[in-house]
Amino acid sequence: MSVDEKILLELFEVIKSRKDADPESSYTARLYAKGVNKIAQKLGEEAVETAIAAVAEGNERLVRESADLLYHLLVLWAAKGVSASEVWVELDRRFGTSGVAVKEARKKAGPH
Repeated sequence: MSVDEKILLELFEVIKSRKDADPESSYTARLYAKGVNKIAQKLGEEAVETAIAAVAEGNERLVRESADLLYHLLVLWAAKGVSASEVWVELDRRFGTSGVAVKEARKKAGPH
């Protein structure tokens, strides 16, 4: 396992462990307490901030915003009961497949 994957998995385990923590002492627990809609909203905000950093700010800011984005994505996975391995399997399934082919397959399959 690479260091990159290891840090994501370790962070994901910490995030999952905070589900029952005190929202007064844990930002992650506070997010859980607010529910999936708020977590998804926060993820969207972080995605916009990351995109803005990419086009209008330096790489240092992009790195910080990217870390925020990944963190909030992991919180959303945990809140919805999605495991990191499920996402890795999906990425592996798509590996070597043209992005155009993936998008065409989605169009044919229709909405989920």
